[in-house]
Amino acid sequence: MSLPDTLAAAPVGIAPGDLVVARAWKYDGAAHWVVPGRYLGADEHGHWVFQPRGSFVARPGLGFMAASDAVCLFPHAGSWVATFYDDDHPDGCRVYVDISTGLGWRPLRPAGWEANSIDMDLDVVRFVGRPAFVDDEDEFAEHAVTKSYPAGLAADMRAACASVHRAVSAGAAPFGGTAAGWFAAGRRGAPTTTEHHPEETP
Repeated sequence: MSLPDTLAAAPVGIAPGDLVVARAWKYDGAAHWVVPGRYLGADEHGHWVFQPRGSFVARPGLGFMAASDAVCLFPHAGSWVATFYDDDHPDGCRVYVDISTGLGWRPLRPAGWEANSIDMDLDVVRFVGRPAFVDDEDEFAEHAVTKSYPAGLAADMRAACASVHRAVSAGAAPFGGTAAGWFAAGRRGAPTTTEHHPEETP
């Protein structure tokens, strides 16, 4: 399996409750994380997917059952994919943003969607009681050489990381309380429209 070369910018025709498989790749086409979930809806920030506790999370050489619920946001625009956790996360993680490129969607057969992205190593992470921080800068520097990241792309990813770090640190939407309503929607079942807008928590 390798990185798909034909992806849609948006999942046209997707419906709440549809299966969404989040599939991340590395820049050289190597497989990375795969996480199944259920489509919840879209708002001004992007498309939201519920990934319930017990979901099988896997990458080559590693697999486990998720210990807590999560909601994943695939933005309408931006070089990132964000995963949010709540009080049930065993380690206190609240926000985990993968700086990414090549975001795109393709339908699965016989039903559902695959949300693809290329993971560019850099992560913005926030835990309870700790300021947001940037992780895996050493991995990014190494892969920029070993995986031959173009200079322009590397600069764009660093800029995206800095922008997301500022937003997460400030608690700016969607990295503040926006995910709370989507957690509630996921736990009670998918909303009835793809333009569902759960009430945001300040």
